[in-house]
Amino acid sequence: MFRQLFDPESSTYTYLLVDEPTREAVIVDPVLTQVQRDLKLLRELAVRLVAVVDTHVHADHVTAASALRADTGAKTMVGAECHAAGYDRALADGDRVRFGGDHLRVITTPGHTPGSCCFLWVDRLLTGDTLLIGGCGRTDFQNGDAGALWDSVTRKLFTLPDHTIVLPGHDYHGRTHSTIGAERRSNPRFAGHTRESFIAQMAELKLPRPRLIDEAVPRNKLAGQEVQAA
Repeated sequence: MFRQLFDPESSTYTYLLVDEPTREAVIVDPVLTQVQRDLKLLRELAVRLVAVVDTHVHADHVTAASALRADTGAKTMVGAECHAAGYDRALADGDRVRFGGDHLRVITTPGHTPGSCCFLWVDRLLTGDTLLIGGCGRTDFQNGDAGALWDSVTRKLFTLPDHTIVLPGHDYHGRTHSTIGAERRSNPRFAGHTRESFIAQMAELKLPRPRLIDEAVPRNKLAGQEVQAA
């Protein structure tokens, strides 16, 4: 079972995956302001949440990881290179996030942030901010690295089968999915570019600073918990 959920304020996709024989579930990239929606869905589906996974330390919203852990007892997880102290498990390349008899395979994809990860589930790839539909995550803050992002996408993600379904962490135009083949052929950030021209392109984006970054990043290092004053 699979559900794709959307937060309109941050244009974030949250994903719920369920192993139907055991009713165990994993949720990826939950948003704190949507935690009641997600808890209601868990109850309606009669599933047990065992893992809450973030693709990276987000800058545009606060994660619901700790809130969901408090309510369900699920373990929280994020990439090891995020150096986020508030999670139960630090994920490395090739790790498996198990739920019932099913699992997500961890693919580390540094670039948007050093600890960014994607998750492969059968023929579906949850890409976070690493690969978007017709785009990719920015690399101008949180120790982003455009060269590393090029390597992650072209050497790891674009080597997956063409039919692999791309499920991004965000979309700002109402699109819900793509495929690896389509993105390899037509994503304007990558198609027709070299590594050097991609790096130059990313340096010229001049995007506005995320509105919630000063709150979101410190809290997300703690899996969404409040930052205690010194």
